[in-house]
Amino acid sequence: MSDHIAAIDAIAAKYDNDPTRLLDMLLAVQEQERYVSDAATRLLAQKLGLSWGDIQQTVSFYHLLSQEPRGKYTVYLNNGPVSIMQGYEGVATAFSEAVGCSFGSVTADGRIGLFTTADMGMGDQEVAALINNVVFTNLTPEKARILVKAMQKGVPAQDMVTDNTEYGKYGDGNNSLPSIHSMVCNNLIKPGPVCFGPYQAGAALRKCVAQSPEQVLAEVKASKLRGRGGAGFPTGMKWELCAKAEGPERCVVANADEGEPGTFKDRVLLTERAQLLFEGMAVCAYAIKATTGALYLRGEYAYLKDYLEQVLEQMRSDNLLGKDIAGKPGFDFLISGCSWVLAPMSAARNQLLESAEGRRGEPRNRPPFPAQSGFHTMPTVIDNVETLAATVQIIDKGATWFRSLGTEESTGTKVLSISGDCDRPGVYEVEFGITLGELLTLAGARDPQAAQVGGPSGRCLNAAARDTAISFEDCPSAGAILIIGAQHDLLTIIDNFMAFFTEESCGSCVPCRTGTWMLRNTLRRIMHGQGTREDLTSMRQLSAVMQKTTKCGLGHTAANPILNTLDNFPHLYDALIPEQTDIRSFDLEAAVQASNLTVGRASVAKEEQV
Repeated sequence: MSDHIAAIDAIAAKYDNDPTRLLDMLLAVQEQERYVSDAATRLLAQKLGLSWGDIQQTVSFYHLLSQEPRGKYTVYLNNGPVSIMQGYEGVATAFSEAVGCSFGSVTADGRIGLFTTADMGMGDQEVAALINNVVFTNLTPEKARILVKAMQKGVPAQDMVTDNTEYGKYGDGNNSLPSIHSMVCNNLIKPGPVCFGPYQAGAALRKCVAQSPEQVLAEVKASKLRGRGGAGFPTGMKWELCAKAEGPERCVVANADEGEPGTFKDRVLLTERAQLLFEGMAVCAYAIKATTGALYLRGEYAYLKDYLEQVLEQMRSDNLLGKDIAGKPGFDFLISGCSWVLAPMSAARNQLLESAEGRRGEPRNRPPFPAQSGFHTMPTVIDNVETLAATVQIIDKGATWFRSLGTEESTGTKVLSISGDCDRPGVYEVEFGITLGELLTLAGARDPQAAQVGGPSGRCLNAAARDTAISFEDCPSAGAILIIGAQHDLLTIIDNFMAFFTEESCGSCVPCRTGTWMLRNTLRRIMHGQGTREDLTSMRQLSAVMQKTTKCGLGHTAANPILNTLDNFPHLYDALIPEQTDIRSFDLEAAVQASNLTVGRASVAKEEQV
């Protein structure tokens, strides 16, 4: 017991006994013990001055944290839509048969646990899995069996990925660096002039310090850059609001939690253009006079953490971060390492702040907005990785150059993650204004019946939408485009999206907590041939209520997969609803059996019923 106490004390001390670093501590505990025990929870509560309930509610919120042992080897297999399209069922069966237990359980000897996760940011190389935070991609049933044999032999997960083994080999670019050593591939199919164009480290910062903060801010505003995370809010306006907010200190937070299924562009930016991102944070810091920065990194990208820390250290050595940056007295900006998180959809700005401060990723009430009171109550700019990277090129090459790319209202380029039924899945940096049809041709789409633009919360478009432009004026996208071929049942993909939303709802507001389940259950009833025309109407009505009354972006957009397919693919629903039926079929006996099972009551034989 004394060793256990000492281990928990050491973990807390590593993070200065700071309650706002609770998530980092919990992750360290789980990595060490393979779960977060009640004893560890109570020790941390005493050490940090928190209640047991404070820590318990945080542990229970994040899907990669567990209060029960999850095995010496914890396997998380992605069951998102692209994974399903690429052979998830066969890989899952191979894992389960080779391990000897079903998903959601651990072997009797405690060696291997099998679990699923909604997305890993690996949509271009599915089927993918995490084993003790090590990423494995392009899995097949045979590869799954090979990995199980390695785990049964006791091979450490990281040792299963080397320069060239039967388990896998290093990926391209920086993925092969000693600080990463990952089998992940970049799949950068089409580099563009902004995020993946020519870049001279420090050039933008040197131009910044030769100007006033107000001039830098004016240049960003003149570029007409809009946020690349999906909402499209003018970046210069956001920075200006933060710069004018009252407060002794300001903060810059880079949101690297691209959690919606099908999105993986930030993974490549973090791998190949990390310095561009961090320099963008410093540009923002100069413009708004911030002194503190933080990177909010999704848990599935933890394999990049050591590499990102090395990039930060090198930039401090090169006087591009730290004190008197680029030789400018008083320009001090410190990015305090990489806090990594666990909940795929917690990256809406207010949820992000709650999570970054060590709590459940639930939405804050607004106002105040982050620009007024954000990270640790400081006025805070929260920008997407791609947005911050673009600001470096704007300062270096000028707003006029940036506006020459894209369209009048959507200036610059957009980095897209394209996956699904296509010959060339990967990352594409294209100018805004490119049409969906042009993108499908670039990616080598195979007989597409639909394209999901912007992830599950975006738009599901049919073949008639090939001339739709990717732009804020026409069809915006946070970055994901999923191509769904004619061979797939589209409503099965939509059901997967709805399962994602039901799982990721934080539960803090009723319309989202119950509405997502009601929509999914109604969809499934229709898919099973038990739906009515009334169901189609009720789904639209419920969707309207959710859009108007939920607290955050997830709830506002959770009904989009249903609404989009009702509008653009009505024939799929028509084919499943029996003609001349306005009364929903009801199986009384099945309902009674389900009720008995739920409450643990024995069924009564018909002859015994009174």
